[in-house]
Amino acid sequence: MKWLIFGLGNIGREYENTRHNVGFMVLDALAKGQKFRETQLATTCTLKYKECTFLLFKPTTYMNLSGRAVQYHMHWHKVTPSQIVVVTDDIALPLGAIRLRSKGSDGGHNGLKSIQQHIGTTEYPRLRVGIGKNFESGEQVKYVLSPFSEGEQALLQKVISHCCNALLAIAEIPLEKVMTLYNRKIE
Repeated sequence: MKWLIFGLGNIGREYENTRHNVGFMVLDALAKGQKFRETQLATTCTLKYKECTFLLFKPTTYMNLSGRAVQYHMHWHKVTPSQIVVVTDDIALPLGAIRLRSKGSDGGHNGLKSIQQHIGTTEYPRLRVGIGKNFESGEQVKYVLSPFSEGEQALLQKVISHCCNALLAIAEIPLEKVMTLYNRKIE
């Protein structure tokens, strides 16, 4: 079995460790120190686990154009939308919560909107990582492009580890069962 895992984020030092880049953070942890190499529209590395091959991609298109990278690599690797997982931040979920779904709306997330536009469906798995909604009206962009606070770091590391375990679990058990086991809030 082959899975393409896309961690969404923005490239560049100014975006490292920001809330919007939690998808990149999860893939970095999942890669376990492997170096990502440049490829078309993304950086990538391969992870073998059990009988499964995970191709990890961090799009270099910036968040709002992530669909270009997803579409390109889906076609290149000849997989269907059901064989991808998109890992992204979600302001509608509190920090510590994750939600794995087999399909769903973009929820106002520009990266997910781009993917829907490019692959023509909302029926692809996505792992939403809660980053909280601790901002004033009109400050959403500033908030998602801000780093996690020092006080949030310990919880963030637990969440990232939990996300990695959920992603690895899809190599062994059906997605619906993974959702049942892993969709929760970490304390």
